[in-house]
Amino acid sequence: MPGGMTMAETHGVRVRFAPSPTGELHVGGARTVLFNWLFARQSGGKFILRIEDTDEQRSKDELVQPILDSVRWLGLDWDEGPEVGGPYAPYFQSQRGEVYREYTERLVASGHAYPCYCTPEELAQRREAARAEGRPPRYDGRCRDLSEAQRRSLAAEGRTAALRLRVPDTGQISITDIIRGEVTFDNATLDDFVLVKSGGMPVYNFACVVDDHTMRITHVIRAEEHLSNTPKQVHIYRALGLPIPEFAHVPMVLAPDRSKLSKRHGATATAEYKVQGYLPEALNNYLALVGWYPEDGEEFMSVVELTAKFRLDRVSKSAGIYDNGKLTWMNGVYLRSVSLPRLAEAAAPFLAGVVPEGAAPGRLHKVLDAVRDRVKTLAELPGVVGYFYSDQFEYEDKGVRKHFGPEAVQVLESCREAVAGMALDAAAEAYEAAYRQLAERLGVQASALIHPTRLALTGQTVGPGLFVVMELLGRDQCLARLNRAAAFCRQLAAS
Repeated sequence: MPGGMTMAETHGVRVRFAPSPTGELHVGGARTVLFNWLFARQSGGKFILRIEDTDEQRSKDELVQPILDSVRWLGLDWDEGPEVGGPYAPYFQSQRGEVYREYTERLVASGHAYPCYCTPEELAQRREAARAEGRPPRYDGRCRDLSEAQRRSLAAEGRTAALRLRVPDTGQISITDIIRGEVTFDNATLDDFVLVKSGGMPVYNFACVVDDHTMRITHVIRAEEHLSNTPKQVHIYRALGLPIPEFAHVPMVLAPDRSKLSKRHGATATAEYKVQGYLPEALNNYLALVGWYPEDGEEFMSVVELTAKFRLDRVSKSAGIYDNGKLTWMNGVYLRSVSLPRLAEAAAPFLAGVVPEGAAPGRLHKVLDAVRDRVKTLAELPGVVGYFYSDQFEYEDKGVRKHFGPEAVQVLESCREAVAGMALDAAAEAYEAAYRQLAERLGVQASALIHPTRLALTGQTVGPGLFVVMELLGRDQCLARLNRAAAFCRQLAAS
C-alpha cells in the first residue's frame, strides 16, 4: 500500500457477503450478512454482495433470487452486487472467467502453480491407500516437478490438467484474526491444493482471493467454518504478491443443547421466518445478540442503534446459542412496540382474505392496536382480527358451556336493550358506563354481562377489552351479534 497505508485507508472499508446458491439463506448466514452490513455502515464503507457459484454440481440459478430476497427482507441493502451493479462487475463468479485467467497465468509464470495430470480415480486410490497405512490423505506432489517432456507426454494421453499451488513444505502461516487473535497453521498440514479444476473452473479458495482483491475487499468477515480455508488463501495472496485483507471469523450458531442447529429447533431458513410472521427488525436484533453483546448490555436495539454500538472485537470466540423461544418472545415485544402503520404493512400478507380490500386504514390500526399484545407472530393475527371484519364465526365450545346456559337469553336481551340506546359511534367508555349501570340495576356482577357479551360478539372467551371491541364494532354490529347469540341460545335450550 502507498506510504504504508492499510487497504482500508486506501480504499475505505469494503466488506462482502458471498453466498453460494446451493440452498436457502439460513440464520447463520443471515447473522454473517448482518455483521458485515453493520461494520460497513458504521465505518461509512461499502457492503458488497457476491454470488459464489463455481460449484457446478451444487449451485442452482433458481436459488439466487431467494437469497437476494431474504437479504433484502432483512433490510440489509448492498452497495454493489446483483441487481445493483458496481465498478467491479460481474458479481457472479461463474461470469468472471477472464479475471481468473489473468491471475492463473501470473501464478504459472512465476512458478507458484503447476499443472497436475492425476485423474480423480488415481487421486481417490492414493487417498485410500494413505488412510490404510495411517498417513494423512494428502496429495503426494508427484506432478510437482515434472519436466516439460513429461507434461507433453501426459497431455498426449488425453489427460487434462488441473492447476495446483506450490505450497512450502515447512514453515507456518500466521494471521491476526480480529475476533480470535493470532492463529497459526503449519504448512506441513497442507498439500499442493487445486486452484483450477481440469475442466477450467476455479475452485473456491482461488476465486475467493481473486475476487476479494479485484473488488478491493479490506475486511473478510465470515463464518468460523472458513477458518481452515484461510491459510490456503494467504498462500495464494503471497504467491500473487497481493495485500492481504483483515480477517474476522465469527463463531458458529448452535442449538441450546449445543448441537448443530436443525429444523427440530425451529425454522432455520430466513425465508421461513418471513412466512411464519416474524418481523425482520426482531430477527436482526436477536441475531446480533447471538455471539455478540453491546458494551452497555442493552438487549432491544433498532438497526440504527446496532450500527452505532456494533464492534467486531466484542464478538465472542465461543459458539453463539440460538434459542427460537427467545426470538419468538422478542418478536412479540416488537409487535407491541412498532408503529401501527409499520405493523399494518407487515401484517398485510397475513390478513389478506380476512380484512377486506379497501378497509379503512384508521380502523385497522385501532384493531391492531387492540389485539397486538395477544400475539407473538404476525401469523397469529387472523385468529384475533377476523371477528372485527366478519360475523361468520362459531362460538367456542367451552364458552358455550360456561356462558350460554338457560339464563343467557335473558342476559343477552338485557344487554341488547342497553346497547340499543347507545349512540351509533359510542366510545368504549360509554359502553362501559352503560354495562355498569345495567349490572347495578339487575343486581349482578358486571362480569355476568361481560362474558356472555364477549362470546356473542367475538365467538371467543378471551380477547381485548370488551368495551374497546364494542367501540370498534359499532352499535349496529353489536346489536346484530347479540341478536344472533340470543337466537342461538334459544335453539340450544330447545334442543
